Amino acid sequence: MTDPIADYLTRLRNAVMAKHRIVDVPASNIKKDMTKILHDKGYILNYKFVEGGEHPQGTIKIALKYHPVTKQAAINKLERISKPGLRKYVRSDDLPRVLNGLGIAIISTSKGVMTDKEAKNENVGGEVLCYVS
Repeated sequence: MTDPIADYLTRLRNAVMAKHRIVDVPASNIKKDMTKILHDKGYILNYKFVEGGEHPQGTIKIALKYHPVTKQAAINKLERISKPGLRKYVRSDDLPRVLNGLGIAIISTSKGVMTDKEAKNENVGGEVLCYVS
């Protein structure tokens, strides 16, 4: 696999489209940080890191979040921005705004993986991993 982050986003996107409740994803440190951000911002219901199994670093079990009445998913769009063939880096004053501030951009910075708003507060730039809305 050449792009594990794109695989992570695709698994989430496919599970949302198929209306699954839980999705399993092979774990890595950056995927764990991205999952924590998605949980903190309310895009997923819950998550659990499972050690061992068929993957050396374990797996992440993610419980997706749906509206109780309309059954609409909390995640509308997941878009990979920085790809292995074309990395996208931004400075702290050029951080992107997703849906005019309603969505989030997940950024990998020197101070760790964080959202665009957190990176703006910390005054750091970095690699734009994905947009979530």
